[in-house]
Amino acid sequence: MQLSEQMFERVQRELTDSYDEELELELEDREIDPVTMKVVERERSAEAKEARRVYFTELLRLQAELVKLQDWVVHTGHKVVILFEGRDAAGKGGVIKRIVQRLNPRVCRVAALPAPNNRERTQWYFQRYVSHLPAAGEIVLFDRSWYNRAGVERVMGFCTDDQYEEFFQTVPEFERMLVRSGIQVIKYWFSISDEEQNARFLGRIHDPLKQWKLSPMDLESRRRWEEYTRAKEVMLERTHIPEAPWWVVQGVDKKKARLNCIHHLLQQMPYEEVEHAAIELPEREYHEDYVRRPVPPEIIVPEVY
Repeated sequence: MQLSEQMFERVQRELTDSYDEELELELEDREIDPVTMKVVERERSAEAKEARRVYFTELLRLQAELVKLQDWVVHTGHKVVILFEGRDAAGKGGVIKRIVQRLNPRVCRVAALPAPNNRERTQWYFQRYVSHLPAAGEIVLFDRSWYNRAGVERVMGFCTDDQYEEFFQTVPEFERMLVRSGIQVIKYWFSISDEEQNARFLGRIHDPLKQWKLSPMDLESRRRWEEYTRAKEVMLERTHIPEAPWWVVQGVDKKKARLNCIHHLLQQMPYEEVEHAAIELPEREYHEDYVRRPVPPEIIVPEVY
């Protein structure tokens, strides 16, 4: 596929971002296709390396603050629900990954529900989400949420007009009820441009490790861009309430979007550092009657590397 210079640069950002998971910078070592190889050559520039260094420095600083937030949530018994919504490839999964990366999964967990099964379709619409709500001292991140009804279900015709209208009548009171019960509700919408989504989809096409992310539903969403825009505008207008307002994250630059979202999230709670007793490693006990048994060689994993 021949790409224009401008589009190539957009695809370049998408490809390089996918390999920046940790500080190892796997781009140096992978056997990759010709398009990605050109990206590698460009990303070896001093300017690109400096930008990456600044990004990781700030990301690690914010993640250290998230650890403090986690301790405070456990210490105070706070309960938090964070919703991440946006178009396909808007960057929701990327920021969720960076939030949970260094946190305790027993405290901070992700709820990414699949399409409802036949039984769930007959339940109260919010029922399958309720079981994932947090107990005291827990943070739950919803990678897409009950707002599926206002987005994909509306655009793709998976709900009726009556169900769609009932959702808007119910969701404000449902969220107010959560807040009254002591659950903090934070809602993020990740906003990207038409051109940026197109570039990210092209990036997935050229990355064999991410092609699985391009489902038929994702491809159809490209065609229905304007319908999704209208649905999003209605959703924000009808569900932006004081108890649970929407926050829009500008997501065209993925790295800035992650940093901005995490920085904003930290500001939504009055957390403070929790004092912990100094950790001391106990002395290991030794017993004269203990003899370590040899491991049967047939169950040892071969040392290929």
